[in-house]
Amino acid sequence: MTLIKSISGIRGTIGGNTGNNLTPVDIIAFTSSYAQWIQETQPQGTKKIVIGRDARISGEMVSGLISQTLVAMGFTVIDLGLATTPTVEMAVPMEQADGGIIITASHNPKQWNALKLLNNKGEFANAQDGEYILSLAEKSIFAYADIDSLGKITTNSKYAQKHIDAILALPLVNKKAIEQAQFTVAIDCVNSVGGIIIPELLRALGVSRIINLYCDPTGIFPHNPEPLPEHLIEISECVSTHKADVGFVVDPDVDRLAIIQEDGGMFGEEYTLVAIADYILQHTPGNTVSNLSSTRALRDITQKYGAIYTAAAVGEVNVVTTMKQTQAVIGGEGNGGVIYPPLHYGRDALVGIALFLSHLATSGKTCKELRNSYPQYVISKNKIELTPSIDVDSILEAIAKQYSNEQILTIDGVKIDFTDSWVHLRKSNTEPIIRIYAEATSTEQANKLAQQIISDIKNLI
Repeated sequence: MTLIKSISGIRGTIGGNTGNNLTPVDIIAFTSSYAQWIQETQPQGTKKIVIGRDARISGEMVSGLISQTLVAMGFTVIDLGLATTPTVEMAVPMEQADGGIIITASHNPKQWNALKLLNNKGEFANAQDGEYILSLAEKSIFAYADIDSLGKITTNSKYAQKHIDAILALPLVNKKAIEQAQFTVAIDCVNSVGGIIIPELLRALGVSRIINLYCDPTGIFPHNPEPLPEHLIEISECVSTHKADVGFVVDPDVDRLAIIQEDGGMFGEEYTLVAIADYILQHTPGNTVSNLSSTRALRDITQKYGAIYTAAAVGEVNVVTTMKQTQAVIGGEGNGGVIYPPLHYGRDALVGIALFLSHLATSGKTCKELRNSYPQYVISKNKIELTPSIDVDSILEAIAKQYSNEQILTIDGVKIDFTDSWVHLRKSNTEPIIRIYAEATSTEQANKLAQQIISDIKNLI
């Protein structure tokens, strides 16, 4: 299946047959349904929609289809052109727009693209709204504007600088300390929009020396764009060879941040949020949130400062909802997604870079020393394939019952919290599999726990 409709947007592969891929017909239908939802929910709105795209090859084509469809629906389009996901999110409320569409397939390979749909706060539409938008697309009954009510397209290239200015204005971004540290920083922007804005951000922060790797926004990804260790060999070697203090890697739309230590080793995507939360909590007492599949280290750090950690269901919109409910001062996801409310409620690698450099500069530690100062956990990620006839929900219920003596969370699949480890089971929305994430204090223990749960599932089947 190459057309996926989920809480995180509508994504698919370019080309092929309508309804099975992200074709022009599908793009127009989804854009029209989104615009109709905006009209229904905000009848007194500004009739403005912000759009922006990452640098992938299909972006210009998809952007054109979306823009002209919105014009046909009577909206003024504010086109940011090449822009990061968090930049578009911030532009929506700044422009007092009714919503926004981010054209990016995030970490997916070049043949993919997607529409990420924002509300008038610059935050992702929730699951209920997403389902309604999809239902409108399936009905394909849209009310387009008449000739005198057509919209128009305007362009605005100033939001990258506005984004940087907003980050620099944050009290906990310590530009003076960063300047004094005289950091050498290496970056890998996978030839997408990060290559435009991250060098500018680093210069504005006072970074002494910047080593650019894959910063030409051609959309031709030099390696798998998901910032996982196996894809980061070149940046690892670059950091070590050039004796950089730290390396930063982002995905194509710059909402995930991976960090490379000064010796070329991986800081660990799970620990991006942990380190930044440590810095925030040193200066700002308050609660934290991450999703159920994120490392326990955030909970440990939070409790160290006498605050409350809360786990949310997987998905950025769920994390944001829980952050607001608990008045969290920092939150995010274990995939390198940092959400810092004083800037905006969205994953933002740019503010992550600024806060991490502030932390590194004021800590007196090297990147590796900082990483070693945190609780040590390892996550084992697995899946078990099932036949379509198997009732996944009944299996998850049975597992929860089997381990009922432990702490159980069922807000998103089943999470079993043991004394020094945990395991999280979730069913896939697109294929008959159960994802099994297990975390413990060593790789061996994490793998052993995952295999135990897999064995339990097979016995149930």
